[in-house]
Amino acid sequence: MESIGVPLVALIRSLGPPLVVLAVGGVLLVRRRPVRARVMWAALAVQLAAAALPYAWLSLQAAAGLGRHYAVAPVMILVQPGAEALAWILALAAVTATAPPHRAGRERPAPETRSAGPGRNGASPDRHGRTDRAVPQGPPSTRT
Repeated sequence: MESIGVPLVALIRSLGPPLVVLAVGGVLLVRRRPVRARVMWAALAVQLAAAALPYAWLSLQAAAGLGRHYAVAPVMILVQPGAEALAWILALAAVTATAPPHRAGRERPAPETRSAGPGRNGASPDRHGRTDRAVPQGPPSTRT
């Protein structure tokens, strides 16, 4: 990193916290699947990209041979805070998202509930009209 005029300690100080947030957030996202997990992954990635943006810009300038490092200022002043704001908006959208509503009548019922209705003793008949429960035997007075 010294080739672009940035000490390694500065790089670690600025990229360390976003990397820790990405690691901890990734563990939490894997263990507890939130409703909008992909949006939260995007927020974590954008936050890391925003932290790395000045260094990427300096590296691009060094690779292109521009030699002047003061041109990084517009990136740090304008683009990096915009990327940070986008990361926070994505995180807020992921946290405030609710579960998608269940569409009544559009989902297919489970196979055990796809019958014509309850048969004798509350048992559901199969397609031949037979029930899966045994019908109690005995006089009608003992049936409940």
